[in-house]
Amino acid sequence: MARWLGIDFGKKRVGLAFADSTIGISFALETRNRINEKADGAYFKRIVLDEKITGIVVGLPIHSDGREGDKAKEARAYGEWLKQTLNLPVFFYDERFSTFEANSIMREAGLDMKKRKEKRDQIAAQIILQGFIDAGYPEDGGYLGPLEG
Repeated sequence: MARWLGIDFGKKRVGLAFADSTIGISFALETRNRINEKADGAYFKRIVLDEKITGIVVGLPIHSDGREGDKAKEARAYGEWLKQTLNLPVFFYDERFSTFEANSIMREAGLDMKKRKEKRDQIAAQIILQGFIDAGYPEDGGYLGPLEG
């Protein structure tokens, strides 16, 4: 059974979601305000142990024309840091429009602006992770999509 941690990367905050292969549905977990590598590393190690995570999916911000820009490079560097820190496989998945979709879902649910801001990153992580799952990852985590890290 694979247990995934989905991450919506940002310079100040990261949204987190999780899922396991037996259910096939992602769930928003929380939003983490980034502090520094030491504190963030300890935080992620705790999440990995508590949730029995076996693989990580980081949203990769791709331009609408398919190009990778500076933000994608930052997300890839963050994914590499997670891989080294947690000693887990890290995969990248196209996150185009995930924040827009998260905002739309929350607006339709009637959340006010403050609540949307609080939840946006974790809902975006949930959308990214669900997309990865829906793309048909194998149970052993050997996803061979075009954005594998």
